Amino acid sequence: MSDLKKKSSCQMGCWAMAAAAGLLTFIMLLKTADYSFFPAVFSGIVVFVLLGFLFNRLFCAPLSEMREKTDVSAASASAASPSTSATSAATADTATVAAGAAAAVASKATSDSAAGDKVAADGKAQVAANKKAKAAADKKAKAANTKAEKAAAAKAEADAKAGEDFDGDGVREGADEGTKPATLAAAREGGADDLKRIKGIGPKLEKLCNTVGFFHFDQIAAWTPDEMAWVNANLEGFKGRATRDKWIDQAKLLAAGKESEFSKPVDKGSVY
Repeated sequence: MSDLKKKSSCQMGCWAMAAAAGLLTFIMLLKTADYSFFPAVFSGIVVFVLLGFLFNRLFCAPLSEMREKTDVSAASASAASPSTSATSAATADTATVAAGAAAAVASKATSDSAAGDKVAADGKAQVAANKKAKAAADKKAKAANTKAEKAAAAKAEADAKAGEDFDGDGVREGADEGTKPATLAAAREGGADDLKRIKGIGPKLEKLCNTVGFFHFDQIAAWTPDEMAWVNANLEGFKGRATRDKWIDQAKLLAAGKESEFSKPVDKGSVY
């Protein structure tokens, strides 16, 4: 009865160790080898079963064999020898299988870890390459913008110096553009015409025209295209106004004693 209790205790201990090993295998596969739940459980059960039988063969079987009756014949002992050899062989095979399974698990975990490290390294390298490419593109774009801005500024400065093509003859008006029209030192007898009746000439511009020597409608009506170009280029602050507002056409009507659409409201005092 005592032998049975010892054998039972031995077997329980062996299976407990096997269960611990199976649980450890399950946890390792699940956490470090990236196994899913069910494959990890299956592997843990396999390790549990294999090690349970192995431990029972190694630690519990000899207890019963050592207490065999002493009167067993030499023939029986000799007959039992092949069985013991077979048991040892089976035990060795089981140990080999368990060791192979453990080695395979460890090898896969190492391989998966190395693969993960390579993926992480490749990802970092790609991020660095993307940042470098973006920085180069930004630098190139900034340089292009700066160059375009400088070109635009240079063109604007050149245009300012050259003036504008107010009369549409394809030549930008400059200070020496055209021919200065005939001017008067003062208004004729009877006083100056009200140049404000021409659209585009307000009180300030009328004063400027008088300063230059323009006092009468017939003076403006007689301007040639070349003289108009001179006016456009030399009325400081009002360059191009004479062409845009068609002063010559309005002056011809007013010089002939007729009214223009703009002169009527001026005469009524509703403009200035």
